[in-house]
Amino acid sequence: MTRFAYDRFAKDYLQELLSPLGSVETSKDVAGEVREIDVYFVPSPKSQIDKPTLGLLGRFIDTAVLIEPFRNAVTKSEVRSCMGKLFDTCALFEREAKRNDLRLQEDSLPKLWILSPTASEEFLAGFNTEIDEDSWLKGIHFLGDSLRTAVVAIHQLPVTPETLWLRLLGKGKVQQRAIEEVQALDINNPLRSKAIDLLVNLKSTLELNQNLDVEDRDLVMQLSPIYEQRLAEAKQEGRQEGRQEGIEQGVQTERRTIIENLLKVRFGTLDEQLTVIIEPLLGLPPEEFSSFLLQLSNVSREELLTKFHQQ
Repeated sequence: MTRFAYDRFAKDYLQELLSPLGSVETSKDVAGEVREIDVYFVPSPKSQIDKPTLGLLGRFIDTAVLIEPFRNAVTKSEVRSCMGKLFDTCALFEREAKRNDLRLQEDSLPKLWILSPTASEEFLAGFNTEIDEDSWLKGIHFLGDSLRTAVVAIHQLPVTPETLWLRLLGKGKVQQRAIEEVQALDINNPLRSKAIDLLVNLKSTLELNQNLDVEDRDLVMQLSPIYEQRLAEAKQEGRQEGRQEGIEQGVQTERRTIIENLLKVRFGTLDEQLTVIIEPLLGLPPEEFSSFLLQLSNVSREELLTKFHQQ
């Protein structure tokens, strides 16, 4: 359960950060054996924000990219699997160019960025990775140029504002420090708001699991004050607008986001049938809503649809 929770968080998080800059697809099917690209991004010439806002992450997306985030240290087998997705995607580009009688430039092919919370020197040596500290920061390990692949060892990244949005996908103390830095950002920072909303959803999802390990429990404890802070900010926004409905709308928006993400994690997708029950769920009293969050992991899709379609 926790792996799927982090997987959903990472995909939603990267989609939120990158969507103003271009087209983003998560869980994108790739040709050949049925496999999915975690995050597939294509830059737009009319982006809504400046790439430097995303720091180091913004430097990754000059061309189409595959981004594969891992909660635990990536394995050799997983690296090879990710590279297989890249090669299949490059082959699609090449076939498309051939059909249109175009000459495909090597630099226009997609790149693969593998985000791993940790990576040992022995592991990296097995792929003959190299670093380029003249052009890039510590922690970025490149495979051969023609392989168009890099492993990002998040625990090695310097603790600077430029790496913040990547360190938030780290683990343990690295992620905890990044969360503190996000909280300290200006309240009007749009990236702060997006990140906190998704962290709140992650907390709610993790709490559905009765068998959290120590690291996950520590993360839930760290995220608890953020949840309270986010609700307080939503209420404050409503007060500043001078309308009670502003307060209620902020809380309802928070609830809707939590429900949508929990349903995605529990059932893998948010289809039309599940979307219909969101409104009844939003109408639950606070105590019933809390009970729903705790029981969701033990409720089948059929039971959920039967109960809330009748309301």
